[in-house]
Amino acid sequence: MTAQVMPVNAGDGTATHMHEAQASHWSGVFAMTLCVFALIASEFMPVSLLTPMATDLQVTEGMAGQGIAISGAFAVLTSLCISRIAGRVNRKTLLLVLTAMMCLSGAIVGLAPNYAVYMVGRALIGVVVGGFWSMMAATAMQLVPPSKVPSALAIFNGGNALATVVAAPIGSYLGATVGWRGAFFCLVPIAMVAFVWQWASLPSMRPQPRAPGAGNVFRLLKNPVVAVGMLAVGLFFMGQFALFTYLRPFLETVTAVDVSTLSLVLLTVGVSGFIGATVIGWFLSKGIYRVLAIIPLLMAVIAVSLMVVGTSVAATTALMGAWGLVATGAPVGWWVWIARTLPHDAEGGGGLMVAVVQLSIGLGSTVGGLLFDHQGYTSTFSFSAGALVLGAIMVLMTWGAERRHTRQRGH
Repeated sequence: MTAQVMPVNAGDGTATHMHEAQASHWSGVFAMTLCVFALIASEFMPVSLLTPMATDLQVTEGMAGQGIAISGAFAVLTSLCISRIAGRVNRKTLLLVLTAMMCLSGAIVGLAPNYAVYMVGRALIGVVVGGFWSMMAATAMQLVPPSKVPSALAIFNGGNALATVVAAPIGSYLGATVGWRGAFFCLVPIAMVAFVWQWASLPSMRPQPRAPGAGNVFRLLKNPVVAVGMLAVGLFFMGQFALFTYLRPFLETVTAVDVSTLSLVLLTVGVSGFIGATVIGWFLSKGIYRVLAIIPLLMAVIAVSLMVVGTSVAATTALMGAWGLVATGAPVGWWVWIARTLPHDAEGGGGLMVAVVQLSIGLGSTVGGLLFDHQGYTSTFSFSAGALVLGAIMVLMTWGAERRHTRQRGH
């Protein structure tokens, strides 16, 4: 997933068992951060390697892009059931199993003799994504005292943000030097180091008592504010990844860039995205709904502009830099919204958010790939722009639903 800030879970039953005097396990925090880095890099590595992967596996670029779709689908399924599993299994054991699965996924993809085996490897990384992100906040609360939980989550997010910056350009570079299989193999030793580090540094985290019904995230959709807000989230990520998944084929065929220029464009997106995630907090403090509505509208304008000036390297690079700058701020804003809207049930809201985001990424990359293969990039980019505009409209509807809900509570 793109750069995220996980909310502190005020409603988690484990919080009642924690106090400021508890031991801090900062080595475990940094071990998990390394794991997050490898995880996010693994999830989105295909974005910069679609062309060579498609050629080697003898499929279309759209079919190769479905590797992101299937990882998203399995992340959805995992995020919806991991809460129940985490309520019965030691969290350390569960995290180690997920990390081992990430190692296995990288090896399977790197050795894949055909498209079917490649998709199996991508399904495994989806399971890891859904499980890791859904447990992140609750795990932080067991590693450090309550007052330090925001710092731990910020460190986790640092691994995410770093992977977002470097995954695409490094993937493109490695694909050109050691091949796309070598690029995936490079992630395996990183995941292995993360496994050993977590095994040595994480404390035993036994299941804690939980509130009745805590495992059912769908109950939150009874709140109209949450229901409409999740629809807005889904449309945003669908529109974003319908375009971003097929950026490399667009840059190679329309903008006609070489490998080094491709890496530079992707690095521009990553660096501007890191900057966007860093400064978005100030803008959110001025009005969260305004920001969440403006961001997809700006991205829709960029998508349309790429169809007009996409043959210009300079213009395309500038537009993709602007895309990265605004796109990474939206997930941060939505996590702030979750924490504000569901202050006493942030774990359930977080699990639901992970499911919606991953499902939307999968749908966006699937529809985008089908359009790209059969009607060309203009249809893919038009679909992206349309979904983003609808997302902005749903943000405004969420704002209205919240105001109505506030007035009703006031009466």
